[in-house]
Amino acid sequence: MTLKEIRWKQRFENFRKAYAQFESAVLAYKDLNRLELEGMIKRFEYTFELAWKTLKDYLEAEGVEASFPREVIKAAFQYNVIEDGETWMEMLESRNLMVHTYSEERFLSVVTKVVSFYYPAITQVLRYLEGQL
Repeated sequence: MTLKEIRWKQRFENFRKAYAQFESAVLAYKDLNRLELEGMIKRFEYTFELAWKTLKDYLEAEGVEASFPREVIKAAFQYNVIEDGETWMEMLESRNLMVHTYSEERFLSVVTKVVSFYYPAITQVLRYLEGQL
């Protein structure tokens, strides 16, 4: 096993742990109060970060070089690791918006997108990578 293969598998374990916490919030989102919803968004942010970085490491282990989130998402889509490239690009935009600005309208929009679109897209990548272990 190469160092790059070891690296992506180590990062994947961190991604899997973050995903478990993210999933617990998403599955309970209807019962969450405002503060807890903010926590769900924070869990989305760090799960997304670990997801794209895990994808980067996985692609590198496969001989594909991509450094920045957009490049990684495009390459992962090109190599059929992710099924919905548009949703991943939208996740990147939402993450950037939520980190740098605060708006009630954006917040509620992102909550809806996290539950309806982002969670399934992240789940798809997690399942794909599990199959590569």
